[in-house]
Amino acid sequence: MTFTKENATDITVFLLRVVSAVIFIQAGGLKLFGWFGGMPEGMALTPLITIAAILEVFGGAALLLGLFTRPVAFILSGEMAVAYFMGHFPMGAFPAQNHGEAAVLLCFVFLFFAAYGAGKWSVDGFLQQKRIASPEPLKV
Repeated sequence: MTFTKENATDITVFLLRVVSAVIFIQAGGLKLFGWFGGMPEGMALTPLITIAAILEVFGGAALLLGLFTRPVAFILSGEMAVAYFMGHFPMGAFPAQNHGEAAVLLCFVFLFFAAYGAGKWSVDGFLQQKRIASPEPLKV
């Protein structure tokens, strides 16, 4: 196998998708299942945080697999934008000031996947290759 620019792109997109998804699943698992010590002291599992945690765990799992990537990533990007403006922005305008770096970064990573797709190494990519390989016969 020759290492080409296309191969490098495929590998990089795969790694970005997997690492982002794993980080997101962990954030949701912390809230829903008490992983890594659970919610910080003084934070309650409100209905809004519960919805966010469900999106993080199940949306992150879909992203990890590369399944329904574009719509899932679009929704998760919106979730991160809402999280930033509701949870971080009131504490200051800049992410370094309000500790919203991860929310901003994930928002734009997910926006990238909403536009680009999951890449070749994903369930979406596999299904697309399968459709290209065996097109439906013409109906007369």
